[in-house]
Formats: sequence, C-alpha cells, structure tokens
Amino acid sequence: MASGQQWVLVEMVQAFYEAPAYHLILEGILILWIIRLLFSKTYRLHETYKLTEKEKEDLIEEWQPDPLVPASFRNNPSVVYDVVTGPPSHKIVINGKECINFASFNFLGLLDNERVKQKALVSLKKYGVGTCGPRGFYGTFDVHLELESRLAKFMETEEAIIYSYGFATIASAIPAYSKRGDIIFVDEAACFAIQKGLQASRSFVKYFKHNDMGDLERLLREQEVEDQKNPRKARVTRKFIVVEGLYINTADICPLPELLKLKYKYKVRIFLEESMSFGVLGEHGRGVTEHFGVNIDDIDLISANMENAVASIGGFCCGRSFVIDHQRLSGQGYCFSASLPPMLAAAAIEALNIMEEDPEIFSTLRGKCSQVFKALKGIPGLKLVGEPFSPAFHLQLERSSGSRESDMQLLRSIVNYCMERKVALTLARYLEKEEKFLPPPSIRVVVTIEQTEEEIQSAVSCIQEAALTLLK
Repeated sequence: MASGQQWVLVEMVQAFYEAPAYHLILEGILILWIIRLLFSKTYRLHETYKLTEKEKEDLIEEWQPDPLVPASFRNNPSVVYDVVTGPPSHKIVINGKECINFASFNFLGLLDNERVKQKALVSLKKYGVGTCGPRGFYGTFDVHLELESRLAKFMETEEAIIYSYGFATIASAIPAYSKRGDIIFVDEAACFAIQKGLQASRSFVKYFKHNDMGDLERLLREQEVEDQKNPRKARVTRKFIVVEGLYINTADICPLPELLKLKYKYKVRIFLEESMSFGVLGEHGRGVTEHFGVNIDDIDLISANMENAVASIGGFCCGRSFVIDHQRLSGQGYCFSASLPPMLAAAAIEALNIMEEDPEIFSTLRGKCSQVFKALKGIPGLKLVGEPFSPAFHLQLERSSGSRESDMQLLRSIVNYCMERKVALTLARYLEKEEKFLPPPSIRVVVTIEQTEEEIQSAVSCIQEAALTLLK
C-alpha cells in the first residue's frame, strides 16, 4: 500500500517537470486566485456618516411621499357614481331624477313585487338581518334547505346548492372540480366570474373562438392526439368545457346541441353558466336546456346567479347529487363565506312560486325582448349586438375612433343624453387590465317585463335622437 502511494507521488513529480511552462504559470495564477477568494471579504464596508438631529429633521421635512393612487383617480368614470334613491324597479330615481329603467337586470319585475317583499319582511322578523356564519358553522337555516330543494325541483335536477354571492358561484364551482394538471376548454367570450374560476383552478386553459364549434373540435382533436402519446397521464387528466347559456358580453346563445355531440365524442364534461338565461329562456324559464329541448342530465353542472330574474342575491349550482355534494366541502365561496341572509332566501322562494304559478311571464318577457330588438335595429352609427330573445343587448359604435377611451366617452355622452331625457341606460363596464379578451365598448340595454310599449318607443326614439345628434 505504501509503495503504491510512493509510486503515485513519483508520477506526479515527473508530470510536473514535463509540463509546459505556460501551463504551470496558468495553474499557479488560478491557485493564487482561489486562495484570494477564500480569504478576501465579499463586500467592503462603506464609510458611514452620522447625521445630526437637525439634518435628520431637515430631511424629514423635505421628503414628499408619492401618492398611493394617481391624482386623476378621483375623476375616473369608474369611481364617479350615479346615485340611486329608492328601488331600481320599473322606474328608477338617479341623482334625484326619475327615469324609465333600461339598466337594471330586473327581467321579471320581481324586485319591487309586493308578495316578494312581504315574505322577506316576515323572514326578517323571524331570523334577523344576516347569518354571521358559513353554512358549516351554524350558518345553515331551514330556509336555505328549503330554497335548495325548491331550486332542484324547479330545474328538475337531483340536488342544488346555494351561494351567498352570485359572482362567487361559478368562480368557486370551477376550482372545486378542476385542479392543477386538468384541462379546461373555454369560450373566448366567457364572463369575468368564469375567468376568475379558471385562475383559481390553476388548470391548463385552452380558449376557443366564440361559439366556433369547429375551433373547439380542433382543440379537442389536438388534445386527443396528445393523450394517445401518453395514455397513462390521460387517464388521470380531467377535461372540461365551460360555456355560458346566454353570454353577458355578447348577448348571444351557446350552440348547446353541438356542444353535447362534442362532449360525448371526446369524453369531456360540460359546465354551463346560466345567469342570463335562467328565468328567461324555455317554456318554464329553466334556461338553455329547456330552450333547446336538451335532457338536463346531459349537463354535468349548471350554475346561475339569483340576482337577475329572481331579483334576490346569491347564486346556485344544480345537477346530480354526488356532483353537488362535492361542493359542500370544496366550494370556497360556500365553505368560507357567511351564508345567504334568510330574508333573501325567503324572497327567492317566493319569486320561484310566482315563476311556477305564471309561466306566461317568460313568453311575455321574450316578446318584449323581440320588440325592443326590432326597434333598436338600424339606428345610424350604432350596431346592435345580441339575439332577439336576449333580455340585455349591446349597442356598439359602427365605426370605432381607434381609441377605446374616445369610444367610451362618445357612448357615455349618449347615455348622459338619454338620462337627461329620463331614460336610464348604462355602459358595459369591464376590468380592462384583467379581462382575457376585452370586449369592445358598448351601451347595455336591458329589457324587463314591466316596460310598456309606449315607454319602449320613447326610449328607442331617445337613443335614435342621441345617435343622430352626437354621432356626426
């Protein structure tokens, strides 16, 4: 062993003598550099200068902090509110002026309905104002269970679950089922609540062109090819299609029968957001499934808020029992938010009673929608966007100025012009920096069952006059 070590040492010395001079010099420089790095300090201590008390006071006095928000923030239209006094029903008082309401999503006119208000008052006296607790922590009242049962019966599904905030309904439902590694196919026109649900799910999101089933099938086919390359991963990857029944940003309907064909062909699940179509479409107001005559069991999950047709607060999901029950432990808005105030649940139950007792209100509403749609068509300078049976249309500029801000100001001037003449309209508002696909600027015109033919003609004439005056 000792002789072996001696032999290695002899070889090292011999190699040292045989090495070229430049090689030895380079190695020597490197060794010295390593030694210097090991023993030198990684930083130099800067000389410090102690300030006197007077110098400190002078510096503090001179310092001016930057504003937390821009100075122009207070003049932003998003924070300059039109103030409503009284119920935003058929007639609405805005900034002290009574107007015909073409802005609020009170489709069935139930917001100021006497029966609904009386039920809410009785509930208020019995339960108090709020619940002060989530559903799992003494926030489940008997009226909540009754509302869930009534919604499931109305929609002809096995079970329903209610949320206390409409926006949080679909935004909580999506991440309750779709997780990291799963794949979601989403329409480009999906509303902001859906977008927040996608973000919370951390799933892989693939957007298809609005209502373009060819583009959706292309994405599904590409995914099928990917799955064949890695079948083991494909077996544990869940795939979803998320669409709206009536799109709030475009006022048109999803092609549900075609979507179902793709669902079964490519083995994906469908989530349907029906906030704009629930209480509007179908013979009994059950939404897009009833409108197309589709079996509701073919849809894996239906979501809608109760803030439009039902004129209450909150939202609900409905479907098969095992699907809905999963949200009771996984729906963040359900588990962590205070439950729906009992008086609002009671109001929603009474609204459902009215909807069941008088299904003619749905055909009446659709008749009003068709009437307004025909009247608004062909206004010079404005383009009407939406379906004739949609309760909320969009009026966009036929010719954009090229600047979104200028277009918004022009549309705002039309809204103000109509407001001065006692017709309440509203601009469609978006979080511009947050939207995945920002819709073009538009005026939203909302139809309700209470609007008379005379009021509709008056509003249309006012919009036409505004367009002719301001869009020169």
